[in-house]
Amino acid sequence: MDAISAPDRARFERHLAGCAECAREIASLREATARLATATAVPPPPALKARVMAAAAETRPRPPAAEPEAAARGWRARASRARTWPGRRGRLALAAGALATAAVAAAAVVFGLSNGSMHDQLSRAQASSQQIAAVLTARDATMMTGAVKGGGTVTIVMSHARRELVFTAADLHALPGASGYQLWLIGPDGDRAVSMLPPGRHGMTGPVIAAGLRPGDHLALTAAPPGGTPYPAGPMMLDVAL
Repeated sequence: MDAISAPDRARFERHLAGCAECAREIASLREATARLATATAVPPPPALKARVMAAAAETRPRPPAAEPEAAARGWRARASRARTWPGRRGRLALAAGALATAAVAAAAVVFGLSNGSMHDQLSRAQASSQQIAAVLTARDATMMTGAVKGGGTVTIVMSHARRELVFTAADLHALPGASGYQLWLIGPDGDRAVSMLPPGRHGMTGPVIAAGLRPGDHLALTAAPPGGTPYPAGPMMLDVAL
C-alpha cells in the first residue's frame, strides 16, 4: 500500500529477504486483493471517454490549493497517520476497504444515480463489499485454494468466527448449453444451496459470499440448469473441506 517511509521499507525488505513466512503472507494478500479487484471491475460504456474529454476541455484549471511547504506538511501528516495502521490486519483492512469503495465509486461514475433503482443497487453492492472486507479482515481469516474438475481454480477466504466465506474462481471452463455453476455447503446437517455463480469476466468469477457455515461443512460446486436445483445433482466438480 506504500504507506511506510523509505527507511521502514528498506528495513522491511531486508527482513523479507530472509523470512519465508512473511513472503508467503504478502503473496497471498496480493493474490486475494488482485482477484477481488478484477472480479468487481466494470467496463465503461463506449461514450464515456468522449464525455470526459469534452468536460475536461470546458473546465478551467484551478490555481494551486496550497503553497508547496503547506502541501508538504499535509503530505507528511497523512503519511504519519498511514503508518499508525496496526500491522497485517490494518494493511488488509485498508486494501479491502479501498477495493470496496473503488468498486462502488466506479459504478456510480459510469452509470450515475439517475433513479432510485440504481441507488438501491449501489447500496446493496456497497453492503456486499463491506461484508467481503469483514471476512478478509477477520482475526481468524484463513485462505485456501482448490482445483475444479474440468479446469479452473478457486480461492476461498473463510472465517469460522463470522461463519462466512468469500469464494472466487479463475479460468472456469464454459459449460454446455445454458448450464451454470452452483455453489453448495454440504455437511452433517444437510445440503444447502448457496447460489448460482455469476458469469465470469476476463476469466474471473465472483466474489460470492457464503454464510451460515457449520462444523463439518464442505464447499462443493456442481453443474446445474438455469436457476439451480434444490439438491446437488451430478458429480461434484469441487469438494473442499472447511
